[in-house]
Amino acid sequence: MTARHIYVDETKQRDYLLVASVHVTTELAALRQLIRGLLLPGQRYLHMKDEKDGRKRTIAQALVDAGVQATIYRAGAHHRNERQRRSACLRALIEDHANARDAHIVLDEDETLVKFDNQKLIEYTRAAGCRDPLHYEHKRPHAAALLAIPDAIAWCWAKGGHWRKLINPAVTVTRDV
Repeated sequence: MTARHIYVDETKQRDYLLVASVHVTTELAALRQLIRGLLLPGQRYLHMKDEKDGRKRTIAQALVDAGVQATIYRAGAHHRNERQRRSACLRALIEDHANARDAHIVLDEDETLVKFDNQKLIEYTRAAGCRDPLHYEHKRPHAAALLAIPDAIAWCWAKGGHWRKLINPAVTVTRDV
């Protein structure tokens, strides 16, 4: 059985977006090699906001060429605050993957949100009946190289224009929550 690996990052630029890239176990080694190959000498991890435009294009195109796939969860202004927006996105993420027989979610670690996320994820996995087959954890980008994937997709999508057009082939669904 092939496990589903889901890497999650967010952006608050313009709309609140939570991006989840989904991969099967057999893809992980090649994707990690791809990300390592995109690192500059001395660079520990990729983060789009820190890159120059030429590198951003290279990174985004490499992800599209690799065939990565992601879902964008968009929470609008009808949610009163950022935590409500994040909560709605996390709920939708769990609903989308509740039927997976074996899924592992890795969220980009923001120390201010770990406790909140854990409380919500316990609530949502219980409600969806997927507490056992769906596992989650928070990691820093240098500890989970594949967090670069949702980071790049989120950055490009939020920027719009030619950046969104460039990354669009990697986005399978944009879901308003």
